[in-house]
Amino acid sequence: MSKLSWRAGNMLYPVPSVMVSCMGEDKKANIITIAWAGTVCSDPAMVSISVRKSRYSHKLISESKEFVINLVSKKLARACDYCGVKSGRDIDKFKEMKLNQYVSEYMDTPAIEESPVNIYCKVVKVLELGSHDMFIGEVVGVTVDDKYMDENNKFNLDKTNLITYSHGEYFTLGEKLGTFGYSVKKKKSNKKSVVKYKKKKR
Repeated sequence: MSKLSWRAGNMLYPVPSVMVSCMGEDKKANIITIAWAGTVCSDPAMVSISVRKSRYSHKLISESKEFVINLVSKKLARACDYCGVKSGRDIDKFKEMKLNQYVSEYMDTPAIEESPVNIYCKVVKVLELGSHDMFIGEVVGVTVDDKYMDENNKFNLDKTNLITYSHGEYFTLGEKLGTFGYSVKKKKSNKKSVVKYKKKKR
């Protein structure tokens, strides 16, 4: 096996491609597509998004100290890309992409109604890192599309057909390979299974 050496760069792929909705002092909602987003703490639940200072949404989030992370399904892929290349300074992205604003009980900033999962965040810290500022937000609430709830009241996230972003390209998720802890889970004995089957047959 041989390896090639490259200069330092962001090669941690794939990453979630999310649409972040925000609203500043003028109360006009905007959407920015973010690839640099992730979980930073579980208790309290906290996430981060990284935004360039030059972006219109940077100003809005700085003013309101809140934002909503909207997960992106395959149906929203085109809107996700559009909101990543167009500026909210010039257009109303909700209107252009025919997306509906959903105002929750958690904050004034609206979520994207068509998104299967909306994560409402209050900014608790801003880290100036260089090309991007990282907004660390505490999750104050979540809303989900109830059509993905099953008869056991479980939310089936795998049914939402989320997309990922990898080095300039969008992808849907692939096949399920296992569940957490499957590598150390004890396998059931085939012998016991056969005995049980025979007993039932009698």
